[in-house]
Amino acid sequence: MKILWIALALLCALLLIASLSVYALMIWMPGPAQPVQSLPATEDLSPLERQLAQHVNTLSEEIGERNHLLPSELEEAADYIQSAFAAQGYEPLIQSFGNDEHSYKNIEVIKKGTRLPEEIVVIGAHYDTLRGSPGADDNASGVAVLLELSRLLQDADLPRTIHFVAFTNEEHPHAETELMGSRVYAKRAKNSNDPIVAMISLESLGIYSDRTGSQGYPPPLSWFYPNTGNFVAFVANLASRALARQTIATFRAHARIPSEGVAAPENWVPDIRRSDHSSFWDQGYPAIMVTDTAPFRYAHYHTARDLPENLAYPEMAAATLGLRQVVETLAVDQ
Repeated sequence: MKILWIALALLCALLLIASLSVYALMIWMPGPAQPVQSLPATEDLSPLERQLAQHVNTLSEEIGERNHLLPSELEEAADYIQSAFAAQGYEPLIQSFGNDEHSYKNIEVIKKGTRLPEEIVVIGAHYDTLRGSPGADDNASGVAVLLELSRLLQDADLPRTIHFVAFTNEEHPHAETELMGSRVYAKRAKNSNDPIVAMISLESLGIYSDRTGSQGYPPPLSWFYPNTGNFVAFVANLASRALARQTIATFRAHARIPSEGVAAPENWVPDIRRSDHSSFWDQGYPAIMVTDTAPFRYAHYHTARDLPENLAYPEMAAATLGLRQVVETLAVDQ
């Protein structure tokens, strides 16, 4: 009996050590998950909310579903993004690719760094949608945040170079294939030896809820995180753990919206690959996804009901301003 108790005690100790190790490696992130209440409300969010809503409405309501089966709509979305960048004073660059049946394009603008121009930070979002969905949250919301970040940072003095990129073909059937826009971009960057020091994928950023039980997770993450879907998630693999911790620390110091973070092994939690950041992981670049967690929070994910009226624009605006601080910090940190 004594031996049994000793064995149980050792097992409990091993489980505790394993749990603490997982927490330290994957779960722990610097700074408070809830925003500090004393943070000053330095900006009126309503103009930013209106700008975000305009982008989302144009992409998901006026244009609607946009993918390889609807090439005219996909091209119209690309034209809108290109025009929005140009109206901000940038010179859009088109990265074309495709096959015998279709031609596709990534749209990029570059804000040249002032003191470390050779070092690149990529901020990206995909503008295509799954078949049958107008894609307000997935991913007009991410594109809207991308466009507003490029506008807010247009006149900033940033040492590193920032590439703002709208990718195509993130959705099925092109995800994880050679026609995935971010995969094309990341491979070309690697082949050119582009020194990308960080990449942020803006993926589904419009859905927030204070209702208990509104948040789910891929297993086993539900053991460690809240069941209320009112936060922005920062998602990394283990190789990009340092980037996740750096970015969420900055976000938590400035943003007026809750945040959670994870750095997990890709083979343990395959869902963490589900956006354009994984294309950069595959090329050895540090990258994270910033997201509302999409299917784990949103009942209308990948459906015809993914509409602009479902999005929470005040929270989107708060997240955008927090991400502006993140990009500014990444652009100066050496």
